[in-house]
This record gives sequence, C-alpha cells and structure tokens, in this order.
Amino acid sequence: MKILKPLTVMACLLLAGLVYVPDAEAEMSHMGKTETVTFAGGCFWCIEAVMQQIDGVKSVISGYTGGETENPTYEEVCSGRTGHAEAVQVEFDPSVVRFEQLLDVFWQAHDPTQLNRQGADVGTQYRSAVFYHSDAQKKAVQESIRNLEASGEVKGKVVTEVAPAAKFYQAESYHQNYYRENKNASYCRFVILPKMRKLGLE
Repeated sequence: MKILKPLTVMACLLLAGLVYVPDAEAEMSHMGKTETVTFAGGCFWCIEAVMQQIDGVKSVISGYTGGETENPTYEEVCSGRTGHAEAVQVEFDPSVVRFEQLLDVFWQAHDPTQLNRQGADVGTQYRSAVFYHSDAQKKAVQESIRNLEASGEVKGKVVTEVAPAAKFYQAESYHQNYYRENKNASYCRFVILPKMRKLGLE
C-alpha cells in the first residue's frame, strides 16, 4: 500500500474542501480600520487640542453639527441661532485606542454637568454632546455616563446630549489645528494649556 506524503494529504484535503485556509487578504482588510465619533464640549479648540494628543487618533476636524442651518459660518454658530454645536470629528484606530478610552478623556477634558456652557463660553453652541456613529457607540456612551455618575467624580447630573451623528460641517481653515498653530494666543495660554497640563498631555 502506498503511503501519501504529508504534503500530498494536505493537497487532497484542500481539493475535498475539508481544510479551511484563511484568506490572508480578508484578514489584512480588518487591520487598520478606523471608526469615527463626534464630540462637543465647549469651544472646539479645546477638545481638538486634547484629542490630537491621544495615541490611536488619526485625525481631528473642528466643525459644526446638530443644527438646522446649511453650511453655517463661525459667526452664525456663535450667535446661537443655528442650533449647531461646536464639535470635533475624531477618526481613530480601535485597535490602538478603544472608544471607551476616548470617552474617559472626553469627560476629563470638559465639565459634562454644565448645561449649554463651558466656563465663560455660554450658549447652546457650547453644549456637551456625543454624536454617535453606531449603536455600539450609543450603548457605550450611555453606560459610560452611568458609570461616571456612580463614580462620584463629577458633582451633579451629567447633562451631555447623546444623539445620532448628524451632518457635520468643517469649520473655517483658521480653526483647524488651532492650539498647535497659535500656542501664544491668550486663549491657548490661559484656557487650553492648563487643561492640557491637567490631563498630562503637555
């Protein structure tokens, strides 16, 4: 009786469809995939600066979302009449930084118990909000809020809006990378820099 060599046996099994060989290309397609989430927590310069320092964050775009006016300008949003919030759209690699970790940073980067304001910035355009891009993100935000309130780390009820992602309008070019390019500006020195130091990011 002739004994088949191991390689020949494998070949026979492959032909018979009894051995599954992973599709290398399909496996590679799962690597490097990114997710997107949209955060609002006061002036977008602050949240942008913080998120840009997080490992695994691929891009951060400042803009406006959650309102009714088409293609709003900064001046229109600042009036509080468009319904938009100043926000940042964050693209991240979940294999490097988990969504829950970004939420933890977001809670520390602003006060989620302040309604329609952050410090001296007052108005619905400065509201705290998470605009989720999937049901999984929605559930994670809701659970994170429950945990945050139960932890005692914040005083009062979390008033952060949790809403599905709406149309996002990129802000004017001079708002992008604001802290990185304007570190000597008074707002950066007196508002953003202390926040960055508090979070250990500067």
